[in-house]
Amino acid sequence: MAAALFLILAATSVGAVLGMILSRNQAYSALWLVLAFAALGGLFGLLDAPFIAAVQIIIYAGAIMVLFIFVIMMIPLSTALPPERRKATLFLSIILAVVLAAEMAVSLWAMLRGRETAGPGGLGSTKALGRLLFGDFIYPFEITSLLIMAALVGAIVLAKKRDKA
Repeated sequence: MAAALFLILAATSVGAVLGMILSRNQAYSALWLVLAFAALGGLFGLLDAPFIAAVQIIIYAGAIMVLFIFVIMMIPLSTALPPERRKATLFLSIILAVVLAAEMAVSLWAMLRGRETAGPGGLGSTKALGRLLFGDFIYPFEITSLLIMAALVGAIVLAKKRDKA
């Protein structure tokens, strides 16, 4: 039963990501991404990490996607990229695809050799996550909160400028 559920959630996640990438409408892309986040939350649930599964669905599929929708609504994205930006975007896409393929190859190689590629055992519990987040990773956690605050202030400034125009 778990294997069938895994296959369904994995196929849903991959299909939703492909739908997000291939969709021409930004709002539809955001909705595809919500589906991918929800399927990923289900996969975390199958890995016996209920807290991370709930956080994945509540935070990413809920709160972060609301921010994405606000950005989509605030910024007019209907204009096409100029040709020089298209070339730069294509070049960056190829580089990122190569990096992703290399990461996948290394993970697959390590898995086939029987090495552990996942995090430490028990990471799905709130106690272990809290110790890691507020112990070893306190500085990245705080820097991330500052970046989110800066993005929020930037969004407010952009919205205020648009109202005056």
